[in-house]
Amino acid sequence: MNLFKDLDPVLHSQLRLAIISLLMREREAEFTVIKERTRASAGNISVQINKLRDAGYIEVIKLFRDNYPHTVCKITPLGSKAFDRYVQSLQSYLSVSDKKAS
Repeated sequence: MNLFKDLDPVLHSQLRLAIISLLMREREAEFTVIKERTRASAGNISVQINKLRDAGYIEVIKLFRDNYPHTVCKITPLGSKAFDRYVQSLQSYLSVSDKKAS
């Protein structure tokens, strides 16, 4: 019996996990807010947002405000479920190590 649950490879990246965690809390965030909070480069954030979007975990909305591009990311129901499963998987690792410490 495998005590450890598989970790979602899409979420098992520091920056993608930071983005999805932010969206779990805020439900949606502008690209500039994500950049400010994660302190990552715009290019790196763009790549990671595309991976999350391709997995169906977030929705990306591109608009123009005052002739400037404006990007908003929203978490999807699939993204919320994936995050919850990821947290449960991590907890399975922690519960095994807690049992060994006793």
